[in-house]
Amino acid sequence: MKKTIGIILASVVGIILLGALFIAALSWAIFSPDPLPDQIVLELNLDRGVIETVPDDPFLLLLERQRLRLRDIVGVLHRAAEDDRVVALHVTGGNPVGGWAMAEEIREAVVHFRASGKPAHFFAETFGEFTPAHGGYYIATAFDEITMQPSGELGISPLSIEAPFFRNALDRLDVIPRFDAREEYKDAVHTFTRDGFSPESREVYTTLLQSLQDRMVQGMAERGVQDPAARLDGGPYGAPDALELGLVDRLGYADEAREYLDEQLDDATRVPVTRYRDRGESAWNRGTRVALVYGIGPIRRGESGSDWMSTGGLASGTVARHIRRAAEDPTVRAIVFRVDSPGGSYVASDQIRREIRRARDNGTPVVVSMGNAAASGGYLISADADRIIAQPQTLTGSIGVAAGKFVAQELFERYGITWDRITLGDGEGGFFSAVGDFSEDEWEQLQNSLDRIYDEFVTIVADGRGMSWDEVDEVARGRVWSGEQALEVGLVDGLGGFPVALDHVRELLELEDDAPIRLTVFPGEPNLIQLLLEGPGVSIDGLRAGARALMSPTPAPVRMPEFGIPGG
Repeated sequence: MKKTIGIILASVVGIILLGALFIAALSWAIFSPDPLPDQIVLELNLDRGVIETVPDDPFLLLLERQRLRLRDIVGVLHRAAEDDRVVALHVTGGNPVGGWAMAEEIREAVVHFRASGKPAHFFAETFGEFTPAHGGYYIATAFDEITMQPSGELGISPLSIEAPFFRNALDRLDVIPRFDAREEYKDAVHTFTRDGFSPESREVYTTLLQSLQDRMVQGMAERGVQDPAARLDGGPYGAPDALELGLVDRLGYADEAREYLDEQLDDATRVPVTRYRDRGESAWNRGTRVALVYGIGPIRRGESGSDWMSTGGLASGTVARHIRRAAEDPTVRAIVFRVDSPGGSYVASDQIRREIRRARDNGTPVVVSMGNAAASGGYLISADADRIIAQPQTLTGSIGVAAGKFVAQELFERYGITWDRITLGDGEGGFFSAVGDFSEDEWEQLQNSLDRIYDEFVTIVADGRGMSWDEVDEVARGRVWSGEQALEVGLVDGLGGFPVALDHVRELLELEDDAPIRLTVFPGEPNLIQLLLEGPGVSIDGLRAGARALMSPTPAPVRMPEFGIPGG
């Protein structure tokens, strides 16, 4: 019986594998691109959205299958600048693309393309529609021509930030927020402990907004907008006013924008960026092999997976393993660690940082390329790299720690719910209580933990950056910096995106300035078929193991499920 079931399972595995191979072959036969024409207008649609890397969830992958990866856009535009077949660039956009730093990276790639002497045209139905679209317009300022639909809006205005504060609501609910932080700029807990911005937070966010707005004004000035600060202050604008003020160059619809560019070119064929990319046309597909490891999202302990309990965020076990395997691969000369994370678990962050340090100690240079944010734990995992590169608008730093809990005992008592506790030992046992307050000794224990973690954090940064403890403490204390500010205070080594990070890789490897690089995602991004086959209980490895166990003359050992409290 076991043999029969094993043969059936093995057959199922074989059919699945053959089916996957057939689908892949059929897809290649149907969708493989024709040879590229001799005259190309490269087309890019940013309104479909831009992502850093593909998600490890099959459902999210389905939703995001049309979105372009940032590195593909940048790599293609750098290659197209050198490709004599590419004569122009036509981009459709206007919507925000996913953050200030991402917008900056795309804009830099367009500037690089235009430096080759080729025209670049931008079309937007609208830049927002009664919504802000600063990032979309900031990208557009890099282009020769901006065409906007006559009914469109230009959603720009002075930058601002607003945030909710729940202290008064918690007071009404008889819930006491018992949190503390190190140090005065670590304001994540202020959402629950205050009713507005602290003076320190107001200072930080004002300087951050000014830094971002200065980049916006500079971009507008570079394309010839007169008195750009005043123009930003006067927004938003309707399309006719935007044209009159020189914020856009032409009003027209999508077909008119295409015809306008076609009239200036002879016999050029429009080629989507995806087709150009699929032909292997990227600036980073040959030469010295450099591993690209992604660290995207809030940092948590454990492994990433494709079930609803474990999907999302930056899983420390998975990312640490990717870094370790890249460092152990003899064909990999260096690692680019792409970080876009607001932070998270201190323990998980330290696990990843340790693998960065091990890679360096074993002779594999590591360059961190920061995305929109690399703050708190996101900075901790970057601190031991050989070089740290950020965009001017990257939010980074936030070297500090916060912890605590909500005391909700009075809320429960109001509704007749009482909690009782049985505790072993001499203490009150309330440190981990779900509803009770800290005792004086327990609060002191929390303070000691915060002091210890802050001291360790600062020490790690000081060691990684070659600074003294006091020098790091002066720029730490939980303060968030823009990438531009972080460069001034010594927390990063340079400004830019993937191209700048790869320049630093060449320097560390003592390569020529223009030496080719083969940037390889490590260990590789999964496709939809892989995710579906490797979902919970459906992995090929699992089916194979099951088949072997059923065909084995001795029963396989049984492992009982493990239960635990999340976060416990």
